[in-house]
Amino acid sequence: MHDTDTSDLIRRTIRSVPDWPQPGVTFRDITPVLQDPHTFRRLIDVFVYRYMRQRLDLVACVDARGFIIGSALAYELNLGFVPVRKRGKLPFDTVSEEFVLEYGSATVEMHTDSVRPGQRVLLVDDLIATGGTMTAAIKLLQRLGANVLEAAAIIDLPELGGSKLIRDTGTPLFTICQFLESERG
Repeated sequence: MHDTDTSDLIRRTIRSVPDWPQPGVTFRDITPVLQDPHTFRRLIDVFVYRYMRQRLDLVACVDARGFIIGSALAYELNLGFVPVRKRGKLPFDTVSEEFVLEYGSATVEMHTDSVRPGQRVLLVDDLIATGGTMTAAIKLLQRLGANVLEAAAIIDLPELGGSKLIRDTGTPLFTICQFLESERG
């Protein structure tokens, strides 16, 4: 199902917003993909067809846009959903992982009982930039004993190094499309 036509449709539907959130940055906005029912369904179908025959136990998703894709995917695959949240958002006992951003640091957390040792997990987010958030999520899942079978995202920004960082953890990575920095709009 991950055909060129679907990838092109999704890529064309993503809105590029120049100079947001700061000058020199082009934000890749998935909102138009979510707003169009045909494109949103095709997006989810790409992931469903990729993972429907794999033996997975859970879909873990990164706060917050990853929740949109991951919850629909978990539902379609009849799997549980595990949120990886920003610090301070989960009400029960948590395990946390700090990571470096281009402008500082941040922390993500998971409930200590969100995965069991040996569970096979797919990790989902909307976009791979520097890879810090997803790499931290991989570390959290592994610390709790999960086997992260693959990380997946809609968009890869390969020039920012995140996809390489994720692959360097030994975790396979699947993305639907990529944007280069030279593509401003």
